[in-house]
Amino acid sequence: MSPALTTGTADAGRLTDDAPAAVRLDHVHKTFGRPGTDRPVLEDISLAVRPGEFVCLLGASGCGKSTLLNLVAGLEEPTSGTIEVSGGRPALMFQEHALFPWLTAGRNVELALRLRGVPRAERRAEAERLLDLVRLGGAHGKRVHELSGGMRQRVALARALAQDSRLLLMDEPFAALDAITRDVLHHELSRIWSETGLSVLFVTHNVREAVRLGQRVVLLSSRPGRVAREWTVGLPQPRRIEDAGVAELSAAVTEELRGEIRRHGRH
Repeated sequence: MSPALTTGTADAGRLTDDAPAAVRLDHVHKTFGRPGTDRPVLEDISLAVRPGEFVCLLGASGCGKSTLLNLVAGLEEPTSGTIEVSGGRPALMFQEHALFPWLTAGRNVELALRLRGVPRAERRAEAERLLDLVRLGGAHGKRVHELSGGMRQRVALARALAQDSRLLLMDEPFAALDAITRDVLHHELSRIWSETGLSVLFVTHNVREAVRLGQRVVLLSSRPGRVAREWTVGLPQPRRIEDAGVAELSAAVTEELRGEIRRHGRH
């Protein structure tokens, strides 16, 4: 095994009582449906994201990745188990940018600041600072239809950052973008994470994306989703998608993912 990749069993994701965490899940179960006809989606998930850590959650389609993110965000309640988030409500970024088309880029960011209670006199300057952070300086007055797909996702990221949370949840935010734009945004996200010290829980089904971005990659089994395995990625940042180390680690993770798909009959 490469020294850049450390692997562990599902138990490696379980927590000690004194482990500091930006978010902590203990024995979380989630089922959908009525009693007697309910079906488990997540089973016995114990996982922590520590302050300043970038964790990628990986798995086949339908394994419960987005459900887990919704639970952490507070959009759904676990059937059993506990979820603890420190530092207030997490910020959430989806695959779709979900910007308001009748507002400018800057006003979309300012809306999040308004909801956070930032005084009106301070919102413009703070929105411009956040747009600068995502390399969209000068775009404050642009309408959504004037922005490319990558630019819209940058605005969505700036809006998420405007919530001033120390935990950022990202649900396949680059999946709909072309490869070149996605590559650029990978680099930018790594830079922003490094500059801000945020904790990030990033959901993806793209193995190379997970290995390029994450300090840790957590693989969920297919339904019901369980923590099947996790890897600590020892490659230095910034990484590139075509780096030999990223390719080598991705191959190892892909083999495990294929094994999970074969075991559970998911394609």
